[in-house]
Amino acid sequence: MTDVLFYHLQRQPLEAVLPTLVEKSLERGWRVAIEVPDRERLAALDDHLWTYREESFLPHGTQADADAASQPVVLTASPDNPNAAAVRFLVDGATLGVEAGSYDRIVVLFDGNDDEALAEARGQWRVARDEGYDVTYWQQDEQGRWQKKA
Repeated sequence: MTDVLFYHLQRQPLEAVLPTLVEKSLERGWRVAIEVPDRERLAALDDHLWTYREESFLPHGTQADADAASQPVVLTASPDNPNAAAVRFLVDGATLGVEAGSYDRIVVLFDGNDDEALAEARGQWRVARDEGYDVTYWQQDEQGRWQKKA
């Protein structure tokens, strides 16, 4: 059964949260696909994952790379799964697709300070729940720790 986790971003932007969550996935031995809505956002996140921290980076590639299949993390602007990922991150409005059930985990990250993104996430929650996925909702507390709310 696929788990679908919704992360309500209010205290930190996507660029601060995504690398940490991807690192945790890699520590568990999972391959990761990160889906974005367009190639412009893909290029921006690609650059960010190389430079988000001075002392480290996230090894990754993009769907356009010849060796995408061998990458632990792949950024994609389409619903494909070029590296046979077990975990898929959906960011900036990327939506659950028909292939959602082929993943161990889907992580939906949404900006809780954006009314449109919030409404979109609510719609995705209903779809995931109605499809029978195990859905959970996570929100940061005052100290920045993620708390399961539903």
